[in-house]
Amino acid sequence: MRYGLIGEKLGHSYSPRLHALLGDGGYELRPLPREELNAFLTAGDFLGLNVTIPYKQAVATCCAALSDTARSTGSVNTVVRRADGTLYGDNTDAFGFSKMAEEAGIGFAGRKALVLGSGGTGKTACHVIREAGGEPVLISRGGQQTYADIDRHADAEILVNATPVGMFPQVEGVALHPERLPRLQSALDVIYNPLRTRFLQEAEAMGARCAGGLSMLVWQAARARELFDGRAVDPETVRAAESTLRREITNLVIVGMPGSGKTSVGKRCAAAMNRPFFDTDDEIERRAGKPIPRIFAEDGEAVFRALETEVIAALGLGRGQVIATGGGAVLRPENRLNLRMNGRVVYLTRPLERLATHGRPLSSGPEALRRMEQERASLYRACADATVANESTLDDCVREVMRQLS
Repeated sequence: MRYGLIGEKLGHSYSPRLHALLGDGGYELRPLPREELNAFLTAGDFLGLNVTIPYKQAVATCCAALSDTARSTGSVNTVVRRADGTLYGDNTDAFGFSKMAEEAGIGFAGRKALVLGSGGTGKTACHVIREAGGEPVLISRGGQQTYADIDRHADAEILVNATPVGMFPQVEGVALHPERLPRLQSALDVIYNPLRTRFLQEAEAMGARCAGGLSMLVWQAARARELFDGRAVDPETVRAAESTLRREITNLVIVGMPGSGKTSVGKRCAAAMNRPFFDTDDEIERRAGKPIPRIFAEDGEAVFRALETEVIAALGLGRGQVIATGGGAVLRPENRLNLRMNGRVVYLTRPLERLATHGRPLSSGPEALRRMEQERASLYRACADATVANESTLDDCVREVMRQLS
């Protein structure tokens, strides 16, 4: 292995694809159990490594020399084997975190920031904030400042999640609900899988400016490549890599009234983009072993909604899909969160008189449709990132929906 990533569990890493976008198509993943770490670093046949959970602090002790940032934070995520065979450790996470904030328009100078998590990434975030003139407060379960002290810092304007809480596959967790900080203006989450954690979605709902960890991942990788290759990486190359990776990961999710054309549009989009297509109603029928009208007639709407929530939770964890939803998918808050987690959500609208109603138990007539739209329109808008009117040709609608992903 010339260049690659070491860590304990790497099954869902984006790093090989990311480094390919930055010019290295041979980047490898090397999962390592803890007991093999020191031997690998000593004898491993590599030129450069990135390091992830849980070895960032352990690796620092194996390096003959450290950058100032790595020494200050006690955390190493990039290792280079020098000509004499010794290891040099750096913390490119610091650069990545700084650029994540900068690209999102989040500044630290003169502002109090609560940083959740006392591991290497939390210490790195505190280092960056302090260097930028901010006032970081490290919050952890057993440190000087704990979660019991949050109310003492209600004046904090910035909240940083540097814990793994909310990371795939345990995506339901939130280390601290942003609503605890009434003056919150900005939120940053180092997690990049999912793209929009529940933590970030709650902060967005408060109107906070938000930044997710994919940006940090990309910028730290670019700085690592500079150390590996000995040459600068053009910032526009980095931005293009992030844009491509984000587009490849993001699900295209279509919500809207029953009969608005979500399935037809979704299938065409999936075919055009060479992506897998899922219809939540089809998945519900597959799980139930019967069509939706029978589920409603024999089991009731509550059973249908429970199945719908299970399906959406599973699909929401996926990446690079096109998902068409049932008309009532947005009714439950957890569904909206899960659809947005890795999704770019498009609200497909259509005049009521043009909605298809055949085989739809809850939308059998004009009055029922009108009431339904009044009840759901605000939920569709709250869930959606964009709105597209399905009022022209199918081709026009498909083009406009796909444009929202780019």
